[in-house]
Amino acid sequence: MYDVIVIGAGPVGENVADRVVQGGLTAAIVERELVGGECSYWACMPTKALLRSTAALRAARQVPGAREAVTGDLDVPAVLRRRDSFSSHWKDDGQVSWLNSAGITLYRGQGRISSDRVVEVTDEAGAETLLTAKHAVVIATGSAALLPDIPGLREADPWSSREAAAASAVPGRLAVIGGGVVASEMATAFAALGSSVTMLARDGVLPLAEPFVGERVTESLREAGVSVLVGAEAGAVKRDGDGTVHITLTTGEHIEADEVLVAIGRTPNTRDIGLGAVGLTQGAWLTVDDTLRVLGEDGAPLADGWLYAAGDVNRRVLLTHQGKYQARAVGDVIVARAKGEAVDDRPWGRHVATADERAVPQVVFTEPEIASVGLTAAAAEAAGLRIRVVDHDLGAVAGSALHADGYQGHARMVVDEDRKVIVGFTLVGPDVAELLHAATIAVVGEVPLDRLWHAVPAFPTVSEVWLRLLEAYGR
Repeated sequence: MYDVIVIGAGPVGENVADRVVQGGLTAAIVERELVGGECSYWACMPTKALLRSTAALRAARQVPGAREAVTGDLDVPAVLRRRDSFSSHWKDDGQVSWLNSAGITLYRGQGRISSDRVVEVTDEAGAETLLTAKHAVVIATGSAALLPDIPGLREADPWSSREAAAASAVPGRLAVIGGGVVASEMATAFAALGSSVTMLARDGVLPLAEPFVGERVTESLREAGVSVLVGAEAGAVKRDGDGTVHITLTTGEHIEADEVLVAIGRTPNTRDIGLGAVGLTQGAWLTVDDTLRVLGEDGAPLADGWLYAAGDVNRRVLLTHQGKYQARAVGDVIVARAKGEAVDDRPWGRHVATADERAVPQVVFTEPEIASVGLTAAAAEAAGLRIRVVDHDLGAVAGSALHADGYQGHARMVVDEDRKVIVGFTLVGPDVAELLHAATIAVVGEVPLDRLWHAVPAFPTVSEVWLRLLEAYGR
């Protein structure tokens, strides 16, 4: 018996187990694939490694002196080798070693809930092990790429984000179905690596961001040679005998490619984890309360609240860093309840993930980069806030001109006029990712604008945009 059993050993599951052990409880973790999960091998790390080499080359070419020193194009095999190193060559020895050092017991196999607090683990050989949790079971199985019901698509052996992130060669022609983050980043990466990319963005590029974000990324993708077809929708897909993929749009137009990447969304990894044994729907997203306990159909925690869900499976925010944030809250609240300690479930309390609601930071590593936190103007208005939107040309900041010749960018802050605090912030431009945390602190801390006047940005840096935005708002 263990105090806590975690199903899923990705970043979220690892962090839950670590917090539990640090709190003095015992923990077992169950994993059917690689310890470290999607982010380590097929998402965050390998995709950003693919994008970083192209970004570094682009940055050098934007600065005289450095530009003249660049005498060649990308070394694609070297880029792929670097990507492989960041994926640990798809081996999890290092992650397993960390689990051992942290005092977390690993069980390899498919974990399924068989009854209250009991998890059945089936290994590759079919052997079964029953694990019992004294206090809690945590589902941290993440999500997988969603494959739409387009005629012929499954038979055409399409790429998901996994195949794109782990590709051993660059296709001559790549079709991308989707216009969101994964679609935009992979179109950026493969165009830079030499693919002729066609992007079918039915709902536009990055449609959930501020409108100027999609406009700038679309323009940049087209400048890079990507054929961005806004409003285009695949009606049928077929791969012929020589490997060519034929895509027929709903308009009748035909597109040919060597590979097709489908990036239209995610689906929860909950089909084979035994949800039916506890009255939940297999394959469904899980609904949780403020302390991330799984709720039944009646809206109450199951039984005495022994089942939790953290990360993608609860559909609050499908981002690794937010999943790890949830994991810390889950681990700590399980320890508190096990020891009979007080639970701090107030907004912004230790045992809740309040930031999931209105303070989520995100970076999209396209060209230009997108960094945002909190609400867009449209989302703030939909939430009933009385807002004022303040925009500034990021390229007009002195530090931006020094950073790169011809620097182009844009900054927007969304202000709650009743409270005089920032509720949303978006930056577009080269290397804006490192500017984001300041905005995150302002949003999470609800720092009054009159206090932000005293947070003086160093000159000459791109961060001076804060001063310009505050000046535009007026004290």
